[in-house]
Amino acid sequence: MIPPRLALPLRAAVETLRQHGLESDRCEILQDGHTLVVRLAADLVARIVTDREGPRQGTEWFARENAVARHLALHGAPVIPLHPQVPPGPHEHLGYTMSFWVFVIEVETEPDPAEIGTTLRRCHEILATLPGELPALKILHESIALLESPAVVAAFDESTRRMLRRHLEETAEILNVFPKQALHGDAHYGNLMQTTTGLLWTDWEDAFSGPVEWDLASITWNALHLDDEPAKAAAILDAYREAGGSCDEAAFQPSLIGRAASMVSWYPVLYPDAGPERLEKLARRLRWLGDLG
Repeated sequence: MIPPRLALPLRAAVETLRQHGLESDRCEILQDGHTLVVRLAADLVARIVTDREGPRQGTEWFARENAVARHLALHGAPVIPLHPQVPPGPHEHLGYTMSFWVFVIEVETEPDPAEIGTTLRRCHEILATLPGELPALKILHESIALLESPAVVAAFDESTRRMLRRHLEETAEILNVFPKQALHGDAHYGNLMQTTTGLLWTDWEDAFSGPVEWDLASITWNALHLDDEPAKAAAILDAYREAGGSCDEAAFQPSLIGRAASMVSWYPVLYPDAGPERLEKLARRLRWLGDLG
């Protein structure tokens, strides 16, 4: 049963496909959050922004994601590609922004840390050749602005918001002096898919320009500071270096701080009804940031 609130965004996606000569023959909801992910054909998935009041509106960020994903796929990166039979867009219809991607078959196996490091390095190599420029350190500046949003003000007291702002601003100041290139921006396990064709990266909506250490800090943060799995983090970093990459500790350590502060800042927006497990993770991130002074 399709929830009634999803009827209009689904209609928008189906009608957009029809405008390009394609028909939907199914409706399998894969993710229902701020963005709806739904399989509409055997080889096609739609991503539809259903949150029309959140901090990211319009098509600018979607267009940026599409440009990054197209460049990566064109050069053979381990990524989920946009669907070749639909113009890249982003598309707008009935007030909804959407894009269309190739459906891949996910397999239930844990990604190998070494493969994570190797594939991330491959993505970085190709991202370094991306034409044009992405906004510098965008997620940090976006997170700073988010601290004044009603959801964040309601969730955190003034001293917590002041602490988050300080960490975000200090991280931006430090990272600004390091070499920058196009990044994934939100490199974590949830944006990796182990598929029948290998390990693939997805969800490029946070792509921005910054030091590669930001992505390395993002993919290893949980292992280092939440899950007590330092060997996993070390294996990712070692594989990244063995594939030709480098990791400067002077950029990596502040990236860990900025990543945690950014994640905490977005919690009230992304998880307004967070359950006990998410709230415990939030509390541990806040304690870690607070212990830094």
